[in-house]
Amino acid sequence: MGAKVNAAAAGTANWVDERTTIGGFVKFFARKLFPDHWSFMLGEIALYSFLVLVITGIFLTAFFVPSMDIVHYEGEFATMHGVEMSKAFESTLVTSFQVPGGMLIRQMHHWSALLFTAAIVTHMARVFFTGAFRKPREINWLVGFTLMILSLAAGFTGYSLPDDVLSGNGLRIIDGVIKSVPIIGTYISYWLFGGEFPGEVLIPRMFTAHILLVPGLILGLIAVHLFLVFLHKHTQYPGGGRKDTNVVGLPLFPVYMAKAGGFFFVVFGVVALVAGLFTINPVWNYGPYDPSPVSAGTQPDWYILFVDGALRMMPGWIAGVPTEWVIGGYTLSWNILIPAVVIPGLFFTFLAIYPWLEAWATGDRGEKHVLDRPRNVPVRTGIGVALISFYVLLVIEGSNDIIANLFHLSLNDITMVTRVGIFALPVLSFLITRRICFGLQRKDRELVLHGHETGRIVRHEHGEYIEVHEPLSDQEVWLRVQHEDLAPMEIADEFNARGVRRKGYKWDRFKQRLSHFYYEQRVRPVTPAEYEEAQHHAHH
Repeated sequence: MGAKVNAAAAGTANWVDERTTIGGFVKFFARKLFPDHWSFMLGEIALYSFLVLVITGIFLTAFFVPSMDIVHYEGEFATMHGVEMSKAFESTLVTSFQVPGGMLIRQMHHWSALLFTAAIVTHMARVFFTGAFRKPREINWLVGFTLMILSLAAGFTGYSLPDDVLSGNGLRIIDGVIKSVPIIGTYISYWLFGGEFPGEVLIPRMFTAHILLVPGLILGLIAVHLFLVFLHKHTQYPGGGRKDTNVVGLPLFPVYMAKAGGFFFVVFGVVALVAGLFTINPVWNYGPYDPSPVSAGTQPDWYILFVDGALRMMPGWIAGVPTEWVIGGYTLSWNILIPAVVIPGLFFTFLAIYPWLEAWATGDRGEKHVLDRPRNVPVRTGIGVALISFYVLLVIEGSNDIIANLFHLSLNDITMVTRVGIFALPVLSFLITRRICFGLQRKDRELVLHGHETGRIVRHEHGEYIEVHEPLSDQEVWLRVQHEDLAPMEIADEFNARGVRRKGYKWDRFKQRLSHFYYEQRVRPVTPAEYEEAQHHAHH
């Protein structure tokens, strides 16, 4: 029986290959090597949580009614009988309380959406701190960055579909942010909502974007992202035998495919377990959206919370000058435009173009396939920690009312502390992180030259006491000496031999200062000569 099955499979494969020549393609990809490290699973978690999103989303689409028409609820949730609500909210209640398994699938969808965005952000942090965005992967960094933005769009459009009080207040904030944009803001808001907020067409439009436009773009960019990973070969962590010209890892088939397939079911199972145990977004507690009341204690999901925090942090007056101006009969709301448009725009633009900024500032434009240890690039690591601290402070301010209530603190005191911290904490984080990196580099240098401390004290015949050190293995040594010793950029003199000022000197001087910012303070790795001398000294 087994021989017949094998013969049938071989015959089918041969028939397909003769008509498509796919055999060579499959053979090429099956031999592709992938390094093995736990942090590489972060990207897989993002991919698999997106698959969970698609599977659960197909189920929910069959029951959700994307309509803002008003009805009176008469379903199984007795406490809302007779309540006026939109068909979108009614169908959400029906899915939750009347469709078998509907509550579980709905919560799986929401939890996997949070996991999807969290995995992308964490994956990008890993790429940033290890320098995996360097040449030739700058385009793939942009693809990943765009995927992160699309995950925010997917989350927000899905979060707003139930048409409950919480999502409605979020849409009201978005309406205000859009209207703060000079000249075109009002027109964009009118087009988006089909008139004055909340309008009657927003839910159908967001439903189309949520199930068709955004997922389609995400699928396309995932395909581009994976193609570029195959094209450029996978990055690998430093270690013995690992260079920019090779890849040390496991073959795609069958080892990596088996591990990846099993990991998908792990992610699916964890999402199902969390969804079954922890309630999320109980819209029946909030009620249907009504634009007239304003509820307190409402926060969006974590990935949008930083915008809410920036809005809460922005003062209405700065040095006695109001942040809302009326010019020629038009209102210019700096107190909304700056925190909700300008700051996020600058933040995300800096992230998007950082690979080019670093290459330009440092002058390091060679191809890189071996990752950096974050301690060996202290300035980049410091910048990353500063960005994280900036983001975390905005998230804290976005939850200032909940924090004040839980810890019995003053709401105004929390806001004042975060206003000072938003300028001071990122700078302190950068300086402290860079100093820690220098300390770790010096520790690595000491280990290479002297070895591990053993705690054993030996007395020589002439009375001298010494501590015995255990030499590092070849792998340990290579890990600590393989990185390049990049020096600050050198430029030509300001004046030539004839005393004429060189054209472009000021621009070169600016680039040199940036290069010094990255590399002037550095701990050089142990050279082969220093290592041999240390070994010779230890031997004697």
